[in-house]
Amino acid sequence: MTGESISSIATALVVGGGIGGMAAATSLATRGVKVDLIDLDPEWRVYGAGITITGPTLRAYRRLGLLDAIKAQGAITSKTRLFRYDGTHMLDLDEPVIEEGLPATGGIMRPVLHHIMQDKVRELGIPVRLGLTVTALENEEDGVKVRFSDDTTGRYDLVVGADSVYSRVRDIAFPHMGPAQPTGQGCWRISIAKPPGLDMGEFFLGHANPCGITACAPDKVYMWMLTPHEERESFMTDEQLFVTLKGLLGDFGGNAGWIRDNMTREDWINYRPLAAVLQPKDWFNGRIVLLGDAVHATTPHLASGAGMAVESGVVLAEELARTEDVAAALSAYQNRRYDRCRDVIETSVAVGKLQLEHGDPKVHAHMLEGALSRLNQPF
Repeated sequence: MTGESISSIATALVVGGGIGGMAAATSLATRGVKVDLIDLDPEWRVYGAGITITGPTLRAYRRLGLLDAIKAQGAITSKTRLFRYDGTHMLDLDEPVIEEGLPATGGIMRPVLHHIMQDKVRELGIPVRLGLTVTALENEEDGVKVRFSDDTTGRYDLVVGADSVYSRVRDIAFPHMGPAQPTGQGCWRISIAKPPGLDMGEFFLGHANPCGITACAPDKVYMWMLTPHEERESFMTDEQLFVTLKGLLGDFGGNAGWIRDNMTREDWINYRPLAAVLQPKDWFNGRIVLLGDAVHATTPHLASGAGMAVESGVVLAEELARTEDVAAALSAYQNRRYDRCRDVIETSVAVGKLQLEHGDPKVHAHMLEGALSRLNQPF
């Protein structure tokens, strides 16, 4: 990762050690800022199955210097194939290579990606304090006074809130914002051995419950399925999750049907309701700024939540490096990110609405292609 150094600030606190927080910490530290990173989880863990990494997301990770590690530890493919739910091939999504040497698309297990980013944080010598959040933030003329949840205090030139959709920084410093809103859908995920012959991402459409498969390693995939959300599903036992997902896959052919027939109770299965929000401007308050799910939380329909968070971390550092005026830099960051994040969120929610209404799979495919084409544009 290269770029001009930042002279407008000397110190920064990043609250949240997830994808967005680590991207911001890496981007700032690489440009000469002394960064502290804190995370509420005392073990700095990540849960989940795999994650789809589109071309635009890979481009953002390339800016962090992490592309080679992702290619080595994940799975890179050239395109995504769309099927009807019964396994009938519809079309292949146009996913061109958007930069020389950049793969078109791919996937990786989320814990693996998390560890790659953690290794980068450690390589840069960024201090990490765990089991910690903030309880008070006070803007001063050229910095922020911070009180931590262990009752210690600190002062930083900038505070970055990247602490999830349930952001504590947002709650403290941005009273004009609110929680993410449920979309009416839930997302099932299963991690499982790769079906024989699968060599690219696959979507299965035209069913009330669309699903897709992403290769995440040479021998591993994760499959997602979207269903209308029922509150009872949030409290299912492992056995209920297994039986219910197997039943939901009853109509499916192709590799989705293979997963139904080969899934076991040892495979990791998860369900969660979906919510999304584009928080209203401003995304900064004095020297406090938000990024990632704290301010632009989306659903997985475009596989771009992680990509948007990484892009935001990169753009924040770029804008701080361009001017000595921190307020101008934060305003420029917001202006570069707002419409792009809005497009991702609005399109994702619209695709979800179409699915809930059992819309035409060709319309679904057209919406995906259009959104992916726009995401290919420079950020």
